Amino acid sequence: MNDTTTTPPGHHPLWPSLTAPRDQGRDDTCAVSAHGVRVRFADGRELLDGSSGLWNTNIGYGNEAIAAAAAEALREASYLSVFRYENTHARRAAEALVEAAGPDHYGRVLFSTSGGAANDLVMKVARHYHALRDEPRRKVVVGLRGSYHGLTFGSFALTGDDLGQQLYGVDQRFVRHVAPNDPAELNALMARQGAQIAAVVVEPVLGSGAVPLTEEYLAELLRLRREHGFLLVADEVATGFGRTGSLFASQQWAEQPDLLVSSKGLTNGTSAAAVVIASRQVAQAFTDAGAMLTHGETQAGTPVTCATITATLDEMRRLDAVALGRRLAQRLDTELDALVAGHPRVAATTGLGCFRSVRLCDPDGTPFPQDQVHALVRAIRDAGAIVHPGVNGIQLFPALTYTDAELTELLAAVTAGLDLHLARTAAPAAEALA
Repeated sequence: MNDTTTTPPGHHPLWPSLTAPRDQGRDDTCAVSAHGVRVRFADGRELLDGSSGLWNTNIGYGNEAIAAAAAEALREASYLSVFRYENTHARRAAEALVEAAGPDHYGRVLFSTSGGAANDLVMKVARHYHALRDEPRRKVVVGLRGSYHGLTFGSFALTGDDLGQQLYGVDQRFVRHVAPNDPAELNALMARQGAQIAAVVVEPVLGSGAVPLTEEYLAELLRLRREHGFLLVADEVATGFGRTGSLFASQQWAEQPDLLVSSKGLTNGTSAAAVVIASRQVAQAFTDAGAMLTHGETQAGTPVTCATITATLDEMRRLDAVALGRRLAQRLDTELDALVAGHPRVAATTGLGCFRSVRLCDPDGTPFPQDQVHALVRAIRDAGAIVHPGVNGIQLFPALTYTDAELTELLAAVTAGLDLHLARTAAPAAEALA
């Protein structure tokens, strides 16, 4: 096998996500296996994964306990649902999740199949909740600019980056966006539409840019929730399961959100799974009214999905993965500071814990061109590591179980890849001047 297109672009049977036709069908981007923190590709290369899959294999690939739990569930009950029925696997997973998130505050768990679908579910829960409280005008859901909540139609509307929502006819009439960490803009929106707002949905660390919400902004969000009565939602699809120093990032907030969304690390990447964990107050409103929420997904809450959730929680505890992540984050702090100080094209790093981005710049200090980021990602892959595009640079999401040697290897590959990309872009310019 080779690293070139073996089938003409656009004619390969597989149509991969977010991949330009010219890059489809390549063996150097077709993975065949993954173990620990490394992925082997069809061209024969094995690369260090600096992105934990899609930020979801938080304790590495191929965990035997999680695989065994999945196999046992498939043998015991190949399919059972939570659609008009319950199953014991889902009951156990829900109980474990409430206990992990905090049973004093949280009460019930809704199962979904992806972070995007779970955010669709969040909007339905919030609007239904307010209708039960005789507040039917509360239909507006607020997100942050620069956020990412998914690409299903509801979550796509809520996503704060411009990713073609108008092209696809996404309905954003009941969605508003405000700048992150800008209390003034949030207050202005509340002054205009506070009585219409059903929920404010925030990522504790914003998606592609890896921008943490400040303590001041969170304090104002919590104050405004008390004043205006909207539901506060923590979208922890990416930040959950130890990525920022606690099992869920919102556990570090002064007050807990009304709804908590989890996916990605929820099953260590092994199942198409997501959950919305509801506070006791929100759940009680439905119970008191005898109200049935109209939502269902065929593959939500299945035995194999729920078995992998409970096994992942067990393995996180056994490995003390949250503590491992905190230790790794301390090393990242030091190493990334050194990278900023030591490389003239590294302008800054953002994020916290094991949720980071590296921002680059041109020689004159202007931000690294966004249209060059994919070429940079390819150069880093050529240097031996997998990373994903970020804002004017790349994102780094190492597994919580990374060793010191693996972190050193990752950052060396990032540096080598950056230098390789700069050399590649300089060569045509030099030829043009010759």
